[in-house]
Amino acid sequence: MAWLNRWSRWTRKGGAGAGGGRQGGFTLAELVMVCAILASLSLLAMPVVKYTSKRSKEMELRQDLRDMRAAIDQYKRFSDQGLLPVDLGSEGYPKDLDSLVKGIALVGQVDRKMKFLRRIPFDPMTGKQQWGVRSFQDEPDSTQSGGEDVYDVFSLSSGVGLNGIPYRKW
Repeated sequence: MAWLNRWSRWTRKGGAGAGGGRQGGFTLAELVMVCAILASLSLLAMPVVKYTSKRSKEMELRQDLRDMRAAIDQYKRFSDQGLLPVDLGSEGYPKDLDSLVKGIALVGQVDRKMKFLRRIPFDPMTGKQQWGVRSFQDEPDSTQSGGEDVYDVFSLSSGVGLNGIPYRKW
């Protein structure tokens, strides 16, 4: 309780060493300096915020591509094991991305479908639910699909990642 008595005496006197007529506060110079420091700190933080949002979109793109490619690979494994019907002359890859979502009837099982994706994700770089696809017969760097099947997926964005590689080549 002694500190409370000292505090009340200090505040009644007008602060430590207050002689009377002068009020406490900040001068204009102090306020200008604080504003200048805050402005310079905010300017330093702007590039960090810009790269943070781009980095989070890139992480989402990587995860979406990884999920879709894993679903395509699982579809191929199931077709190689004879669990999914395969057309003659095809390589056992899905015909399109929608078939991974809608599901495929399993061989030898009535009314049972195997689904490989819950939904086709949105491309975080374009904001659309459209992806570029390559078929098994296409060249590795092809940007147009032959249309026979879906062997690989890529982003349709024309942007370049923070690592310097275009998103189409991820």
